Amino acid sequence: MSDQKTTNRIERFEPHATDEDLVALRARLTSTRLPERATTPHDARSRDRWEQGPPLADIVELIEYWRTTYDWRPFERRLNEIGQFRTVVDGLGIHFLHRRSPRPDATPLVLTHGWPGSVAEFVDIIDELAEPQDAETPAFHVVVPSLPGYGYSDKPTGEGWGTERIAAAWVQLMGRLGYDRFLAHGGDWGGPVTIALGGRFPAHVIGIHTTMPIAPPGLSLDGLDATERQWVEHTRAFERNRLAYARVMATAPQTIGYSLVDSPVGLLAWILEKFFEWSDTVDSPFETISRDRFLDNVTLYWLTATGASAARIYFESHQSLDPDLRVTVPAALTTYPHDIEKHPRPWAEERFRHIVRWRAPEAGGHFPALEMPGEFVRDLREGLAAVLAASE
Repeated sequence: MSDQKTTNRIERFEPHATDEDLVALRARLTSTRLPERATTPHDARSRDRWEQGPPLADIVELIEYWRTTYDWRPFERRLNEIGQFRTVVDGLGIHFLHRRSPRPDATPLVLTHGWPGSVAEFVDIIDELAEPQDAETPAFHVVVPSLPGYGYSDKPTGEGWGTERIAAAWVQLMGRLGYDRFLAHGGDWGGPVTIALGGRFPAHVIGIHTTMPIAPPGLSLDGLDATERQWVEHTRAFERNRLAYARVMATAPQTIGYSLVDSPVGLLAWILEKFFEWSDTVDSPFETISRDRFLDNVTLYWLTATGASAARIYFESHQSLDPDLRVTVPAALTTYPHDIEKHPRPWAEERFRHIVRWRAPEAGGHFPALEMPGEFVRDLREGLAAVLAASE
């Protein structure tokens, strides 16, 4: 998408999928060849139905909805309403949403998504962050970049685009927008990016909020209470039993990439499994997440053919967060009960040296901006308000 030349130019960007692209997607969905039903229980409403992956009945229903009912155009229009732009940073074309607040007291804020998400995670909360109804509520100039290899950002053609380089690119991007000092939030891969921003660039980053307060490795269980030990076991169980997807993408992103780029149903199932497994739900991610917004996210991956390039962040960054990195800027940390990693506060304090707010809500999972947007916005606002107060 970019000519890879070094430039400070920021260009308005309004992509429009062709009708032919959308017809071709529906044709592929029509000709899908499906496997047999899994051998796990499939009648009762329970998480057991998903033990071997997305149940066949759920996939069949979702394919039919995607093929006959789902409409890509409203999401495309919504992105343009927010404001889409592209610029070249460190030789790579970066796509981002940018919503300036009309409030003169607004603070710049960069929101970083992860995998298997995209900018779709944040489209429903941007307006409320930029222009809250309550004049006493903090307002933000909101910037939401697409990670390298995701969405409408360029696909790296060489190695090296890990989370540290992405963080450095975000500093350049924010500076180019006139935001020399800014706040940062991220979950999933956006967590390590946000941690790197706070740890490496304290001259530019006022403070951070993250739902992935990753502690340094190798810490002792001594001194942890029963709940904190349960958190550690939760994380270790996830790493033992549910991390195969990450190891595949960390070791062979090209191999899985052929399926993700060629088969819309392969892409759908690969992403759907994680949205179910990582959400705070009983039987379907659509208990809390909009089916259309989920399909916006999947269709964005499909239309941009980014299944392989997005997977490569695991090859570049899996388990690469510097164990010695410390964050001294103010940090607001939130851990949702059904998130995939849960780090107890005594461990988090080893990395985050100025925690100004710590929260462990009673509900929520890995995608809080989609699962519970109202609660997430409140938490983000209050956390960043505490960060701003501590930075004065």
